[in-house]
Amino acid sequence: MPAPKSERLLNLLIMLLVQRRPIAKERIRELLYPDSRPDAFEKMFERDKDELRSLGVPVEVAPIDPFFDDEVGYRIPPEAFALPEVELTAEEAQVVGIASRVWQHATMAQATTDAVRKLTAAGIDVDLDALEIARPLLTAEEPAFETCWVAVCERQAIEFDYQRAGAESSMRRHVEPWGVVRYGGRWYLVGHDADRGAERVFRLSRVIGEVRLVGQPGAYEVPPDTDVRAIARRMAPPTPTATAVLLVREGAGHGFRRSASRVVLGVAGPDEHTGWDRLEVVRPTQGLADEVLSHGPDVVLVEPAAIRDEVVARLLQVAG
Repeated sequence: MPAPKSERLLNLLIMLLVQRRPIAKERIRELLYPDSRPDAFEKMFERDKDELRSLGVPVEVAPIDPFFDDEVGYRIPPEAFALPEVELTAEEAQVVGIASRVWQHATMAQATTDAVRKLTAAGIDVDLDALEIARPLLTAEEPAFETCWVAVCERQAIEFDYQRAGAESSMRRHVEPWGVVRYGGRWYLVGHDADRGAERVFRLSRVIGEVRLVGQPGAYEVPPDTDVRAIARRMAPPTPTATAVLLVREGAGHGFRRSASRVVLGVAGPDEHTGWDRLEVVRPTQGLADEVLSHGPDVVLVEPAAIRDEVVARLLQVAG
């Protein structure tokens, strides 16, 4: 059975990105499209290349042997795929950093591992440093995430059992997914609810059991100008907030600094390598631990105690 399109595109991107030299089309077929007939492979490969190029990925066609041009291959030059140097304000840098973390999900990590393993087993010389360009960083622990993400990519309807807050039992829902978005420290599915005949937002942690794909891919179109984050912000229930007290290293934690309600400079910190400042910020309790941990050793959470305990527990788990 052919791999889902999203997985196929990711595998093709990884394969062409880590190549030190162009790889022949037939070799690509052997490794990534092994079950396809020659005519089906040609169509899928051309579509996949066009889709990558439409996303701004520079798929290059070049001779496999630099001294002969009778056989060509394909690769993605890392230097052409990488972004040029961009100057951002501290606040913009924080937003970009948070956005870049969305791709560290078990599905993507497994796909990357599988693709690299196939290439290595086939004896192909790979450049793993090239993967730093698209290295993923943020986890999604909800079991429903993977199928919902695939459904969004494939534009395929889904059904699942959903238990609303305060409800005693779950209800079956039928949805055409428009997007999956993280808001207020939680993952939400945004889409058209066929049972209600209107747009709805579903918190993935409240999905009960398995999410099932229904019907065929490409069965619907997402309404033009749909902003799934704006819909989630408008329709998702408000999240509780708390005043966080942080120790922040000098020159770091700019996002926290920009929104701080109080800053005390030059306080004692956990080490003496640099100076430290004490900040008070109002943040949603959901996702606060993730935000603190993303700054590594440059930010230490003092309060709230419960979230500090969560941060410590997660660090101990990693260390162990």
